[in-house]
Amino acid sequence: MDLISHIKNLLLGLGIAGKHLGRHAITIQYPEQRYDIPEGSRGIVVLLSDKETGELNCTACELCMRACPTAAIRIDSHRDENKRKVLDQFIVDNALCCFCGLCEEACNFSALKMATKYEFSTLDKDDLTWDVKKLQEVGLDVDYVDTRKKKKPKPAKPVSDKQASTEPAAPAKDNTETAAEEKPPVADETVADKPADTATEAADTPVAEPQPQPATDVTTPTEPTEEKPPPSPEAPTETPVEKAIPKTEDKKEGDQTDASA
Repeated sequence: MDLISHIKNLLLGLGIAGKHLGRHAITIQYPEQRYDIPEGSRGIVVLLSDKETGELNCTACELCMRACPTAAIRIDSHRDENKRKVLDQFIVDNALCCFCGLCEEACNFSALKMATKYEFSTLDKDDLTWDVKKLQEVGLDVDYVDTRKKKKPKPAKPVSDKQASTEPAAPAKDNTETAAEEKPPVADETVADKPADTATEAADTPVAEPQPQPATDVTTPTEPTEEKPPPSPEAPTETPVEKAIPKTEDKKEGDQTDASA
């Protein structure tokens, strides 16, 4: 039974080798040829920088250092005046790194990544320990997706009543100037109300010029004089004495009637 199983396994191996016997070679001639590592492969650890400012994205939260199972990451930091952590040193010992990728998964600020670079062989073991400058330099040309939640600028606070009272009031403008600024230009009502045809007719009609009037003497107004007809020779001329006589008689008659009454 053992002999039969051994012969069976031998035939299976020869069959697999026979399938690839006439195909092209899978291996490449390194270093003349280099294999392009696909995105997402776990290579060397590098630090990422902001695409706009060029500063490191690391906030010294130490989450990657705590997630590393081989203690290959060491972070040194201090707090500033605002009690925020400032990164002093970020050291990765590639001789201890097992390339598990847990540090990249633990980071919430897109600060580090497992790059697709692999040509870092050296004869000295100490050269495998990279500081923050080396890690940033290698990670400058590494493409990544920024998943950070950037803070939006805060809106301006409304001015309170106390601040408004302390601020100096703006000088008041002159009433005439404000009225002139606020008053809109008055359109010509005569032209605006009429239609376009009547406006053009009014523009085409000539305007009569005023005629000069004869000057009159204002100081000595002239009174109209009645022309009397010349007396005829046949008609008798009445004297003023004859006209006054009947008037006196009438007055006497009136006095007598009043006395009798």
